[in-house]
Amino acid sequence: MRIGIGYDVHKLVEDRELIIGGVTIPYEKGLMGHSDADVLVHAIMDALLGAAALGDIGRHFPDTDEAYKGVSSIELLKRVKELLEDNLYMVENIDATIIAQKPKLSTYISQMVKTIAASLDIREDQVNIKATTEEGLGFTGQGHGIAAKAVCLLESMMNYQVDVTPDAREKNCNGCCGRKL
Repeated sequence: MRIGIGYDVHKLVEDRELIIGGVTIPYEKGLMGHSDADVLVHAIMDALLGAAALGDIGRHFPDTDEAYKGVSSIELLKRVKELLEDNLYMVENIDATIIAQKPKLSTYISQMVKTIAASLDIREDQVNIKATTEEGLGFTGQGHGIAAKAVCLLESMMNYQVDVTPDAREKNCNGCCGRKL
């Protein structure tokens, strides 16, 4: 099992849509960034990539590359899923916290869970998302930005590789059940 931690923060600005967890949230400001600036999905991607020792989102999707300008972070999350699969990892669970004074996010969390789980092709009960304020303290508490933290647990499919050739089955069976494999 491998554990990853991710953190991201973006500044709130005028004339941008607010997208968190793949969900567009009605609000007077949005998050500034090269992509759609989905702070939650960015933290989750960094946690997943970190757990797999595959670097971070800046390595795979640099903000200097015009191909990623305005891109949906959910689409990038799907690419991270492919990287995990290519490296024989599967997601056990994700736990994330959004830190924002405003807007209130509780009514959007279930849709965020559905969107993220579907993007990673995992069950919704493998994704947990919470939201909190900072009681008016710091840049998030003063409404200047939104941050997110995420942790994840990955399992390597290498732990489950079994040789199923006839010779290996016979060698690995101790005959205790009386049946032939």
